[in-house]
Amino acid sequence: MKKVLSFILIFLSLVSSTAFAKTEKKFELPPLKYDYNALEPYIDERTMMIHHDKHHRAYVDNLNKALEKYPKYYNFTLEELIKSLDSLPKEIQEPVKNNAGGDYNHTFFWDIMTPEKDMKPNGELLKAIEKEFSSLDNFKKEFGNAALNRFGSGWAWLVKDSNGNLKIISTANQDTPVALDLKPILALDVWEHAYYLKYQNRRGEYIDNWWNVVNWNKAEELYKE
Repeated sequence: MKKVLSFILIFLSLVSSTAFAKTEKKFELPPLKYDYNALEPYIDERTMMIHHDKHHRAYVDNLNKALEKYPKYYNFTLEELIKSLDSLPKEIQEPVKNNAGGDYNHTFFWDIMTPEKDMKPNGELLKAIEKEFSSLDNFKKEFGNAALNRFGSGWAWLVKDSNGNLKIISTANQDTPVALDLKPILALDVWEHAYYLKYQNRRGEYIDNWWNVVNWNKAEELYKE
């Protein structure tokens, strides 16, 4: 009997220890999948270094700080945090919205770009774009307008709704389509820190050049999910 009781106590201790370790696993800055200079000449090395290592890191650090008093939320994914904002303690709703959104948006942004220049869309996504926007060129024009006309800081997105239809939307600051139950397919960061060192106030030039580094294979993958 004593051996059984001892085994149970050891087992419970291990379970408790594992649960605690899981709870304390904080969010981490995901590394880039390519070199800082890999997107040149369209996005310069210094911008990428500052954007990823400083701006993105700040969102991750501030998200972890916001959750310190409520460590159970470290177990949530970024999407789960964003979608459950209204159920979070009121004091952390705003910082989680901003910083989980910033972490999510930037992680998505890095992955939707590639060093493989001038990639072209194909497959099911291209067919859907041509169906919804008449042509690829017309889609790029409408997407570019959404990015160019975003007042202040924000993002332009190509998203898929619950019916599988494509839409172009723009969000302010670090708001995300995830909060609107939309699936992101493409994203363009139009905060000034994303382009100002190279393009200064020429946001339109930055938008036009960005198409050269779009990872259309990743976009196709996301569309088909």
